[in-house]
Amino acid sequence: MAGAHPGSWTILEVLRWAAAYFQDKGVTEPRASAEVLLAHALGVSRLDLYLRYDQPLSPEELATFKALVVRRREGEPTAYLTGHKEFWSLDFKVTPAVLIPRPETETLVQAVLEVFKKTENINQKTGYQGLEVGVGSGAVVIALARELPETSWVALDLSWPALVVARDNARRHQVAPRLHLVQADLLSALRPEARFALLVANLPYVPDPVWRQLPGEIKDFEPQEALRGGADGLALLRPLARQAHLHLQPGGWLALEVAGGQAPEVMALLRETRTYDRVETVRDYLSIERVVRARRADGD
Repeated sequence: MAGAHPGSWTILEVLRWAAAYFQDKGVTEPRASAEVLLAHALGVSRLDLYLRYDQPLSPEELATFKALVVRRREGEPTAYLTGHKEFWSLDFKVTPAVLIPRPETETLVQAVLEVFKKTENINQKTGYQGLEVGVGSGAVVIALARELPETSWVALDLSWPALVVARDNARRHQVAPRLHLVQADLLSALRPEARFALLVANLPYVPDPVWRQLPGEIKDFEPQEALRGGADGLALLRPLARQAHLHLQPGGWLALEVAGGQAPEVMALLRETRTYDRVETVRDYLSIERVVRARRADGD
């Protein structure tokens, strides 16, 4: 590539070169990374790359793309390089202040929608309010707010930079008037009498031994505080599981994302409170028990 004459490289040639280069350097998803970064450098869609495959790149475009290739080779995630990540078919702004939304987390959204739409007690309510603990980029709560236009939400996060990203995403997706963002450590900012019909959380759950084995593009670039869950991964999930019922209305639902293998212990923690009449799991697209879902029993 360095020896090419300016403007002599077409989109297809550059794309093929970058995909092969990433493959050789051990970059994950080499073809997808090449497509996303080239589309970003050119200001076009990934589809446009193939519609304009014979279009030559200018020296400026080549230089821009080469700089992105170098950063990706060093492990920087594609989402941080472009500032965007798709989740639930929506485009979200992401920065190194927030965890990059994962496809498996869409299971959490689906798990909440299932109980909202199928539960008569919930469907009869208006001015319905939900709570998310650990909002991050806002992907989960914004997806839910868009799917459930009759709802309003409170979203908590300890990280102020993450809340800024979530606010920007809420504005972009036109749900900001129904989303109240609060800086808080777990449930500490809530009034004792606060009750919600839904409580959703995707807290850090990576155990320390697993953390040490993660690839550099995760461990070295994404915020540790959004991933690490202590020795067994339950350092934050454990207290939330023990306290969530205090802020759920009768008939309300709790949905927690967990790592593979954590569901049995989280379910046991919920049953110990003796406040739920249903405790179940929802599997993700890899058949991993990804969400623990529980219904607060009717009554006081």
